[in-house]
Amino acid sequence: MKFVAISDTHGQHRKLKLPKGDVIIHSGDFCHYGSSGDLKDFLLWYKALDFDTKILIGGNHDFFAAEENELFLEMLPKEIKYLNDSGVIINGIKIWGSPVQPDLVGWAFGKKRGEEMKAHWDLIPKDTEILITHTPPHGILDQSRSGRSIGCEELAKRLRLLKIKFHIFGHIHASYGTKRIGKTTFINASNMNSTKGLVNQPIVFNFEDYKDAENG
Repeated sequence: MKFVAISDTHGQHRKLKLPKGDVIIHSGDFCHYGSSGDLKDFLLWYKALDFDTKILIGGNHDFFAAEENELFLEMLPKEIKYLNDSGVIINGIKIWGSPVQPDLVGWAFGKKRGEEMKAHWDLIPKDTEILITHTPPHGILDQSRSGRSIGCEELAKRLRLLKIKFHIFGHIHASYGTKRIGKTTFINASNMNSTKGLVNQPIVFNFEDYKDAENG
């Protein structure tokens, strides 16, 4: 099964050139300042994409989704699977998503580091195979332009207890890319570059490649 991962499009989603795939995943910041107009345009675009399954989580810029949750869910097309500390099973693959990120209290889905973040990560089922978060874990594809690691420590701790095959996130634009550590492939799918604009390409992965890498 072919997955296409995108993130941090910040209202510029229509500039993307998407490869073909079976499932598309957007790991947050689909809006720039979260207005209802931005949201409606994104949902129309995302709904119409030629993928069998469309998965979405929020990010710190997605204010409408965070603050007007009931109205947001009413607006959400049935073709889009929205995850908010919740999961979905696609062709037997167990997927979990959460929009929260540390430090940015006052922004959408922002929480304090420590126990507030931990409470969300404790919800991740142990049999999750693909994890989608907005924040990266601390120390993995989480360096800002200044070189500081600003991912979530509590998420990194939780991951040590899980057997995640693919972890998709965004949030830290400067650390776009992929990295395999142990048996987990980490993907920072941020399409936005903070200085150059929306220049990073969608990242494609095949779920079946996990078994190939494990056996290789």
